[in-house]
Amino acid sequence: MSRTLRALFAGGLAVGMHAALAQTDDAPIQRVEVTGSSIKRLATETALPITTIKASDFEKQGLTTAAEVMNTLSMNQSVTGSSQSVGSGTGGIATADLRGLGSNKTLVLLNGRRLANHPFNGSSVDLNIIPLSALERVEVLRDGASAIYGTDAIGGVINFITKRSVTGANVSVERYQPQASGAGAESRLNLSGGYGDLDKDGWNVFGVVDFHKQTALDAVDRDFSSTSVRADKGINNSSGTSQPGNFYSANGITGNPYYASGCVGKGLISKSNGTCRTDTIAYIQDIPKTQQESFLGKATFKLSEDNVATIEYLHSRSTNQSSIAPSPLTGITMTSASPYYPGGSAGVPAVAGLTGEDLTINWRTVAAGNRMGYDTSISDRLVLASEGLVGGWDYNVGLTYGINKAASAFIGGYTNDSLMKAGVLDGTLNPFGEQSATGTAYIDAAQLRGEYLAAKMTSIGVDGKISREIYQLPAGGVGFAIGSEFRHDKATYDVNTALASQASSSGYADAQDQAGQRNIAALYSEISVPLTKTLELSGAARYDHYNDVGGSFNPKVGLRWEASKEVLFRTSYNTGFRAPTLYDLHGPATSTFTSNSYDDPVLCPGGVAATGANPNVACNQQQYIRSGGNANLKPEKSKTFALGVVFEPFNAVSVSFDYFNIKIKDSIGTVSESTIFDNYEKYKSYFVYSADGKTLQYVNAVLDNLGEVKTSGIDTSLRWKLPRTSYGDFGFQFDGTWVHSYKYQNETGGEFVENVGVYGDNAPVFRWKHNATISWKKGPWGASFSNKYLSGYVDENDVDDAYYHKVRAYSTYSLSTSYTGFKNTDLTVGIKNLFDSAPPYTNQGTTFQSGYDPRFTDPLGRTFYVKASYKF
Repeated sequence: MSRTLRALFAGGLAVGMHAALAQTDDAPIQRVEVTGSSIKRLATETALPITTIKASDFEKQGLTTAAEVMNTLSMNQSVTGSSQSVGSGTGGIATADLRGLGSNKTLVLLNGRRLANHPFNGSSVDLNIIPLSALERVEVLRDGASAIYGTDAIGGVINFITKRSVTGANVSVERYQPQASGAGAESRLNLSGGYGDLDKDGWNVFGVVDFHKQTALDAVDRDFSSTSVRADKGINNSSGTSQPGNFYSANGITGNPYYASGCVGKGLISKSNGTCRTDTIAYIQDIPKTQQESFLGKATFKLSEDNVATIEYLHSRSTNQSSIAPSPLTGITMTSASPYYPGGSAGVPAVAGLTGEDLTINWRTVAAGNRMGYDTSISDRLVLASEGLVGGWDYNVGLTYGINKAASAFIGGYTNDSLMKAGVLDGTLNPFGEQSATGTAYIDAAQLRGEYLAAKMTSIGVDGKISREIYQLPAGGVGFAIGSEFRHDKATYDVNTALASQASSSGYADAQDQAGQRNIAALYSEISVPLTKTLELSGAARYDHYNDVGGSFNPKVGLRWEASKEVLFRTSYNTGFRAPTLYDLHGPATSTFTSNSYDDPVLCPGGVAATGANPNVACNQQQYIRSGGNANLKPEKSKTFALGVVFEPFNAVSVSFDYFNIKIKDSIGTVSESTIFDNYEKYKSYFVYSADGKTLQYVNAVLDNLGEVKTSGIDTSLRWKLPRTSYGDFGFQFDGTWVHSYKYQNETGGEFVENVGVYGDNAPVFRWKHNATISWKKGPWGASFSNKYLSGYVDENDVDDAYYHKVRAYSTYSLSTSYTGFKNTDLTVGIKNLFDSAPPYTNQGTTFQSGYDPRFTDPLGRTFYVKASYKF
């Protein structure tokens, strides 16, 4: 087999083989450990389906965060980012989702070791803590790796690998400016420096400090996201809670005293039943204000010629300030004694039919301002490790201590519900118009500010492994590895009930403190057997034991065959087991409003209010939905099969195709809000009503074991290095993923729902996704031209043929140019979204943004960027 092909399948046809593996003809051949194996071997010996992205590629495509890097991977179906924190209390977490199986089934490592999960989510690593500027490369293992890294690596493994050592100093600045407006602009400052030569001095210390921030982008600043009311699409996600407020009288009259004058005000629209509704998009953000600060320090010492010790410390702080519409209050009582009663002394217009009956009012407290939330996430991680060679065995041992803290606070717009209702009842507050000086002062005094939720995740772990060749066969040495891990995880969720209980719209009004901890022990082993010169068998097995949910044994077997110098086949099969996380089991119950508006299936069936029901609450209104942990969850179990082929017709071209097939049993998740409301008879038990049956208190949608998930498809890759020319060196690389099927159940034994090319319950699964790049280099000049493509899909809730809608494909291009001709200086300028492609329209209501889907598309539009680096 040719040398180039052997190198390529070592990296799984990576985006770019990292420099650390590069060898010159006269350099000593080194044995290295690659992601997905515990056995150290020659870089050209393994056949794992790995995708590798070099750090130098980040700036070429204008990638500013780890989440953006993940979004360029074709096998990564979606990314949770800062936009999802708007209205949903994610704490600003950013996650990856390989194969669309959920971020909780994507294992994230830093230098081969686990990172503690984000406290609010409890099952996923926050990508915001990754120091992007300290990285050398990212390796993504695309097949399951539960037998090697842990039971939760069902979707795959992402290994962020930092520079091994740094000498000298470097300062770099970056600026990203959207053409449409200054909103959403990004800035970065990075300082790095190191001292000591590991080979000559026997030690090296280096540190990287990184500051990154992005300004907020309001939804109304982009035409495609400026409204949630689209009559042409059959969509009206406006809210029946407005300013001026809507009322329902004791004698059955529904209305708004300012309806006759046209419902004039921010985001207001008229409804035929005489009420005003609020398009809340007028108040929310597409992108919140964010900031990340991180420090990575690493010291490496040579203990001997073959052994080194390292100390690594990571500190990261991420903040997120989001804004949503003013607080919605329902169930407010007004009597005719109030001066603001329609037709009363304060001048509120009279409404025909009212004769002094008590009113029940829906009111949005615009005078208090937008609800502003501030989330802070802080991560600290210390690793003490040693690796090397002792007695003919390669070893690697380490101690890891990590603490992740997160907190959420009210900083404006949240008010004490009881005080606001009392203020309307006693005539101090006007729910229909401007406030008096007394009313304004009253609202200011009712404002809630301060931290209402704090969570902490602590993880302490020790690990160790050894490997070597244990036997010589005619075809080569038999590689063997054995290792063990022990980890103690502890999670606490502290709710400031005195504060949170006063604001129902916070989601934590009735939440309680929760805590949990567990011990996890694991023993694993791996073997690689060369059956012939061209055929290698590999096997691995791992046993994990959780003191709270039991243990699981998971094997993996792989085979690679060099059929000829030009063709390589590879295959693997493994099982997986993902225990419910501490958050899954113990996460606090939270109640918040649904993203979309719905008709109460009992009190407003078919959009018509039942006798005695308040239509302002029951019909086309956001309803309360409850989520949280479930102590009765069972573990998820999986089976993964992969089969691939690599072609290298000649040294400059290589092509690969890798088939994947994954099945998961007892998948943990929640049924989507739209599915629950669309199938009341099936999910009747989820609906919790008041004792008198006149009020829907909430819909109970806590985590549960939903059934099976089955997905299959093909990853494909092309690498082409063109012959050198007088015009420079050209290269082309392409990575794509085609998903044949993605089916899931919402209950054990239930009907399978096909999600490929269809929105499904919570999101689409893209039939096809690719990333392609053409690169050029000549002397100090370089350039890159990239394309990212997502196929179209049938939109959410397209059951009415009159409003059938298919979301169009989304394709964006990026162009960058670099110059290194100035002494000690590197310059890069570029354009993201070169042709200013707007995100395609979608009816989705899973996120608070409307008109587009922030999980897959970028609202900024054409964005110019520049990066300058200076080396000392």
